[in-house]
Order: sequence, then C-alpha cells, then structure tokens
Amino acid sequence: MPGREVALFPRRGEIWAANIGDPPRRHWVLIVSLDARNKSERVNSVLIVPFGSAGYDGPTTLRLEPGETGLPAPSYLKGHFITTLAKDRLLRREGRSLSSSTMRAVSEMVRRAFDPDAPYQAEA
Repeated sequence: MPGREVALFPRRGEIWAANIGDPPRRHWVLIVSLDARNKSERVNSVLIVPFGSAGYDGPTTLRLEPGETGLPAPSYLKGHFITTLAKDRLLRREGRSLSSSTMRAVSEMVRRAFDPDAPYQAEA
C-alpha cells in the first residue's frame, strides 16, 4: 500500500478515520494502544475506542468538544466499545491528538467498562 499514511504508524492519543464494521464504514476512532504495539511491524492491529455523534456523559462515555478534537462537532468516546482494529483499516489521521490529561480520563473510562470497582464520580 504505497503512499498510505499508516506506514508512519499511528500513535496513542491520535484520532484517525478508519473503516470499521462489516460491511466497513468510515468512522473516527481514537488510538489507545501503547506506541510499542502501534509501531511494531510484528503486530498488525491497534486498540481503538470509536467516536459517536450522539451519547451522554456517563461512566464509560466522554463528550469531547471540537476545540479539543479538531473534529467538526461535539463527539462522544465510548469506552465500552474498545476493540482491536487491523492497521490496514486505518485511513488517515484526523483532528488533533488528545492531551495527556484527556488520555488519562479515557483510560479510566475504559477501565470502568470492565471493572465494577473502578472509581467514578459523576459531575454535579
């Protein structure tokens, strides 16, 4: 696949357009896997959390504004949908990389998707 941006390897915290689902549809995703995995030539997949255009703030959902993501509208990351994605389904980088504090919030959100003892405090 000459000329594809995937050759530059995705990095943790980056937003990418990707083909997900069956049949594949273009969708925005956040790369959450560690960069050691992302740049490995022996591993052909990355861990992603998909964005959605609708949702609500909750223990496993995080609303992000366009100013933070670079995407055209508010978007919702849904940690309960974390999955692996073949690197060849990544199309191109989109938007902005998320800050380290937002990535910590994403990691906590993903943890809450499988750990009933993970702390969560809803905003008042």
